[in-house]
Amino acid sequence: MTVPKPLKDTKLFKPIKVGKYELDHRIVFAPTTRYRAQDDHTPSDLEYQYYGDRSQYPGSLITTEATFTSAQAGGEANVPGIFTEKHVEGWKKINDKIHANKSFSAIQLWYQGRVADPKILKQEGLDYVAPSPVYYTEESKQAAKESGNPLRALTEEEIYDIIHVQYPKAARNALAAGFDYVEVHSAHGYMLDQFLQPSTNQRSDKYGGSVENRARIVLEIIDELIPIVGADRLAIRLSPWAKFQNMLAEEDTVHPITTFSYVLHELQKRADAGNKLAYVSLVEPRVQASHDVAKDKQVGDNSFASYIWKGTFIRAGSYTYDAPEFETLLKDIDDDRTLVGFSRYYISNPDLVKRLRDGLELTPYERATFYNFDNWGYNTWNNYGEDKKFDKEKESTIFPKEISKVST
Repeated sequence: MTVPKPLKDTKLFKPIKVGKYELDHRIVFAPTTRYRAQDDHTPSDLEYQYYGDRSQYPGSLITTEATFTSAQAGGEANVPGIFTEKHVEGWKKINDKIHANKSFSAIQLWYQGRVADPKILKQEGLDYVAPSPVYYTEESKQAAKESGNPLRALTEEEIYDIIHVQYPKAARNALAAGFDYVEVHSAHGYMLDQFLQPSTNQRSDKYGGSVENRARIVLEIIDELIPIVGADRLAIRLSPWAKFQNMLAEEDTVHPITTFSYVLHELQKRADAGNKLAYVSLVEPRVQASHDVAKDKQVGDNSFASYIWKGTFIRAGSYTYDAPEFETLLKDIDDDRTLVGFSRYYISNPDLVKRLRDGLELTPYERATFYNFDNWGYNTWNNYGEDKKFDKEKESTIFPKEISKVST
């Protein structure tokens, strides 16, 4: 990659108040799924090092990988959770490390819905549920059939439990674990996004149909969490244009701007009433999850959001594509309430903040290592100027285990 220009004298390195706390700069480690938790979803020793390394520059905001809100929210191996005491204890050790680095943490609360693995859910005695029984692929339909766990619509009683029991418990656990912010994952085709969008929400009750009904669960969760977390420590992530996991985005029966404008208007109403969220995280149309979208294939523009939501934004999505000048990044942070998220280059550059500040060469990431379960391509990246050697064969035999007391 071309050596980036130093950004230390730009607004990127101007402190910014985000809800309750002030950050030293505007670079955020965006949520990045990595599958390095223990088998019971407890954060591991590998994650302890990983998040510690990426919080080394004081005043940074580190967002966790998507983290299961409850057992029912799961259905995927080696993803961390926040629904047991062991999970809380593991995350507390990681947060202690982040705070020792004088940085901040946000947990991203995740609920899979129709993209969960029905076989894993079946093994755990859980149903395969979503807003409506709309499979996201033929393969998922076949997997559900083979596992004897067909996709079904959530009942209103189950939705009530998600809103009033599961999310509040997860939020309280997150606070007990020392998180500074709680971010509700309502993006990228997962459960709450499935409620928002007509192609995946075909309900006829109060949680389906009109935009007000489709957004109801999201807003009720926010309203439930505000008194628990505090609005100034609560956030939400949205992806208006994402087609990831076969969401239809602008091809749906209702245009994304209609749906997401309504959500943002409702959040702004709460802000005007004294409950302003810490931030709204927006996925830019330059990416679909961890993949870039070619410029001629990009659809949509998030500029509408700035006219509605008057609070802080975190924008994420391929901010390195126009390096070394970073024209898009500099344009976006010209709005004094905007931070920018990095994920892929934060993976391969634990000291990304320093490299962007000083204009140091960025180490390319290795996509093939993103979703493995071992330490190769996880904690095998150097800070700038380091020359530690890693043996691929050895690192590929190192798997997640309990965070030792010595580590902390």
